[in-house]
Amino acid sequence: MADETTLDTAENGANDSTTPQFRVLTQYVSDLSFENPNTPQSLGPVAEGPQIDVRVDVNVRGLSGTDFEVKLSIGVDAKAPQGIMFLVELEYCGLFRLENIPEESLQPMLLIECPRQIFPFARRIIADVTRDGGFPPLMLDPIDFVGLYQQQQRGNMPEGTVPN
Repeated sequence: MADETTLDTAENGANDSTTPQFRVLTQYVSDLSFENPNTPQSLGPVAEGPQIDVRVDVNVRGLSGTDFEVKLSIGVDAKAPQGIMFLVELEYCGLFRLENIPEESLQPMLLIECPRQIFPFARRIIADVTRDGGFPPLMLDPIDFVGLYQQQQRGNMPEGTVPN
């Protein structure tokens, strides 16, 4: 019976060495910083909501021919008229294995699909750390990784965010 399953799987292409494969090997926090510089005053009522500035960057580092580290860097500054409420810096990484991906699809996979896979986890970390810092949880809006990729392709993004 096991031999039949193996044959059937091979016939459907699941074991085919040319089938494109995308795997998340692991993901992890590389660096996390939360600053709450004006406590306890910043934790009291405020006349108006804070101005929240969010910065996002994606960097890729090749580890082997098929394995890549994708680093999602997210910075958040929350400022109110009375001063800085909080600052968050997060570098959240995923290790990905991409096999049999056509060359023209590799860069979009690494800079769009990989960060899209790890973003929900980074978002949760930022929500948890802001809540643990005494503020309402900051729920980041979804990020348009396609738009970021297109900006980068037009030369509007810093160098060093494209895999070698």
